[in-house]
Amino acid sequence: MTRTAVGGLLLLVGGVVGCSPLRLLQPGQRLLSRVKVEGAKPATAERLQALAQQKPNSTFPLPKLAIYQLGRSFYNPERIQRKLDEDRTHYDQLIKAAGTDSAQVGKLLSRRERHTRRHQLALDKGNAIMRLGEAPVIYDSALTRASTEQMAVFLKSKGYFRSSVSSTDTVPTRLFSPFRIFTLRSPFHTDSQRVTVVYQVVENQPFHYTQLDYNIGDSAVARRVLASQPQSLLRVGDQYDEEVIGQERSRIENLLKNQGYFDFREQYVSLEADTSFAPGTVRLRTIISKPSRGEFHRLYTIRNLNVITDAGLVRFGQQRDTLERDSVKYLAYRHRFSTRTLDRKLAIRPGEPYSLQNTQLTQRQFANLDMFRFSTITYRRVRGADAPADSTRGLLDATLNASPAKRYQETTEFGGTYVASLVGPFSNVRLKIRNVFGGAEVLEFGLRAGFEGQRSAVDANPTLTTQLGANVNLVLPQFLVPWRANRFLARYNPRTRLNGSYTFVNRPDFYQRTNIEATYDYIWQRSVYHQYVLTPFDLSIIRTPNIDEGYFQQLQQLANIQNTPLLRSFDNLFVPSFSATSLYNSNDFNETRDGRYLRLFAEIGGLTRGLYQQQPVVVSTRPGPNDRLKTYDFAKFTVDYRRYHKLTPQTYFVYRLSGGAIRSLTHTTTLTRNEDGSIDPNSEKKQLLVPYDKYLFAGGSSSVRAWKPRRLGTGSYTQYKFDENNNKTTERNYDIEQPGELLLEGNVEYRFPIYSFIKGALFTDVGNVWLLQNDSSRVGAQFKFNKFYRQFAVGSGFGLRLDFSFLILRLDIATKVYDPTAPGNKWAIRRISFGENQTAFNLGIGYPF
Repeated sequence: MTRTAVGGLLLLVGGVVGCSPLRLLQPGQRLLSRVKVEGAKPATAERLQALAQQKPNSTFPLPKLAIYQLGRSFYNPERIQRKLDEDRTHYDQLIKAAGTDSAQVGKLLSRRERHTRRHQLALDKGNAIMRLGEAPVIYDSALTRASTEQMAVFLKSKGYFRSSVSSTDTVPTRLFSPFRIFTLRSPFHTDSQRVTVVYQVVENQPFHYTQLDYNIGDSAVARRVLASQPQSLLRVGDQYDEEVIGQERSRIENLLKNQGYFDFREQYVSLEADTSFAPGTVRLRTIISKPSRGEFHRLYTIRNLNVITDAGLVRFGQQRDTLERDSVKYLAYRHRFSTRTLDRKLAIRPGEPYSLQNTQLTQRQFANLDMFRFSTITYRRVRGADAPADSTRGLLDATLNASPAKRYQETTEFGGTYVASLVGPFSNVRLKIRNVFGGAEVLEFGLRAGFEGQRSAVDANPTLTTQLGANVNLVLPQFLVPWRANRFLARYNPRTRLNGSYTFVNRPDFYQRTNIEATYDYIWQRSVYHQYVLTPFDLSIIRTPNIDEGYFQQLQQLANIQNTPLLRSFDNLFVPSFSATSLYNSNDFNETRDGRYLRLFAEIGGLTRGLYQQQPVVVSTRPGPNDRLKTYDFAKFTVDYRRYHKLTPQTYFVYRLSGGAIRSLTHTTTLTRNEDGSIDPNSEKKQLLVPYDKYLFAGGSSSVRAWKPRRLGTGSYTQYKFDENNNKTTERNYDIEQPGELLLEGNVEYRFPIYSFIKGALFTDVGNVWLLQNDSSRVGAQFKFNKFYRQFAVGSGFGLRLDFSFLILRLDIATKVYDPTAPGNKWAIRRISFGENQTAFNLGIGYPF
């Protein structure tokens, strides 16, 4: 390094050191440097830390104070104020000149508001760079005292009645700043303008319940509450906790509301704690007071239930027609919906006690029909002469108002993709018809057409692929079975779905492929978050009517020399299967909750092939459109678990574990048909074959993101390109798909806000696919217990997300860290670059997981 470069580096470092954030402080102000909680258990300390009303400026993943300071160097409030005044004067003159032209005046007022709002925001909160960062946190001793009091109250709410909290604010004794070396100063120094706040907690022993009593004046309420004691959240021996006590009050309210007590409120429930009997003990009494009027809480029964299926429509001078089924009255100007179908969705009934749970279930069932824009249930107390003489009883008239949605709904989408350095437009058209047969059925038609860039499966040359497709989908709001379904099943929202689809793919100079698929599904929900799908029939026919000769030769070469099964993806196949899926998801679309996701999928296919396909199976050396359909039997299982930890309102730690396995159930005996039509008698083989599309793959924007889609693996086997001239392999081949029979993957991601709707993410992905059967031509591809943990590929990167609430656009940049398939040194991070074989750029919609 030259003297000039050294001098420039020293100047730069000196500038960085000189630009201390302490320069932003006024005389007498101190910067909050650190907040610590000492003396508390780790779980409690974390809750106490969150109660601190002042927290230091965040430094991870972005140095927010440094960013603010950078923006502050460009900040000129006098110039912004001057510009604000000029804009106001300018627009006032224009408005005055506009006179009585109300349209022009309105436009000018809107522009003035927009301009002044932008300048005022810059005056109040700084320029855009400053708003991206954080202003220095100026230490305030009054907020420290308030935090101390809040922590003391929190500890007592958790049963630490003899606890104490104190605080100290001290100057850090030793700070380490390595950059000070370049300015010929000691790296250790003290700074009187920085403050460390330490909250010292003395918990002492917590108090526990030794006795749980009840004081309930209403004997009917007492019977119900005492009978539910096994479900109580309070137990003898548990630590006193006001948070759990609040949950117990809510439990009692819901318990009684679900058993007919329409008027019951949580305010009737109070709990008294007595700590005077023995040290460290609490006697807790649950008191349920009487209502303000009368001696007993009133138990309500539903008298009438009216269902209005066209709420919101008004026909002057016309009365709604009424139909009655099972004591329920259905009202509409014109009855469009089957009362039998609607009757199955009602969990509330005349003559039954009021139930909050059944009310919410009915609303959810009507919403799941996708027939109504909204549905609400209201109750009216029956008063006067019709009211029961018994003061402990009451009657309710219920009305369900459902506003119908549009019968026809059309959606058209136009867009484009940018894949493999090629731009491809696409279009989707969907038509939804509601209540097509009068029984709340949903019929959907879809057409799609588009062009998409795609990397070659065998080389690096991208091609523009044509994709055409159509599908029809019919959803029935009950199980379609030959026997009468029990009304009890209605609470699980049962549905039957019949789906048919056709897909045509044309890759110029490569192949044409068609896929016809039909499925028959039963869908039901155990809860709001848990759904099951049973598919007893899934039939798929795959044909390749045309394949380019040159492309076929490359595929055959890969199959013969490296035993790569890509050629089998162009078989003419018939794939019958049945499957089952269990999906639990407690998160929402934007993944803003602290939630969990678990998807279990099992599939068995080809069990019936013995009825129509005899062995041996004839395989042509040159697949053609006239070849007979082949069927392979297989079993497949996959699992996908995700955990979303909400650290703060806008930061999340997310991890994902997924895996799967596929295996042929029996051997397939094959004979090879030569190109002249003859069968080679010496070509008989016994193989464990599965349909190519059922294999497991790793890599891509929702997998291990540093690898191209479906290109990671298998195991530690290295794929090379083959040079026909030298009759040997040459450089590595990064572009060929790597199908596997066993998949193991893991992902971790830290998500954080950057600015407004712009979010960021830091992530690391690990995973690979392996073969379950031995393949001597692909050394390292087979899964082995003593080696697999050293064959995990690792990639890390950074991501940007544009969160528009209704749409999330994602860009992930990932680079290879550890490549198990690399010859020699596996640590790819040492060869870091922005080359496509080292770093991948992934564009997508929505979060990767």
